[in-house]
Amino acid sequence: MIRVRLPYHLRNLAGTGAEVELEIDGPVTQRKVLDALEARYPMLRGTMRDLTTHQRRPFIRFFACQEDLSNDDVDAALPEAVATGCEPYLVVGSMAGG
Repeated sequence: MIRVRLPYHLRNLAGTGAEVELEIDGPVTQRKVLDALEARYPMLRGTMRDLTTHQRRPFIRFFACQEDLSNDDVDAALPEAVATGCEPYLVVGSMAGG
């Protein structure tokens, strides 16, 4: 099981708790995690990634094992600690301004 932590606005929209568990078949990648998350919670489609291009939305960041994966290849394997459920995959709503 993959553990995914969602920011307040997305968990509120999905009607779930702060952390959800997802079953992923095969290699665990960001694309597979986000696809599974959107399949389970269809109301999240378009909130983290553009519906057409599937590019990350500007104010959403992805982290795992204390590393920012937001600009990494979405088909690269996630760290083993995330793939085994020891560490969560974090979806973070970033902020701007001063």
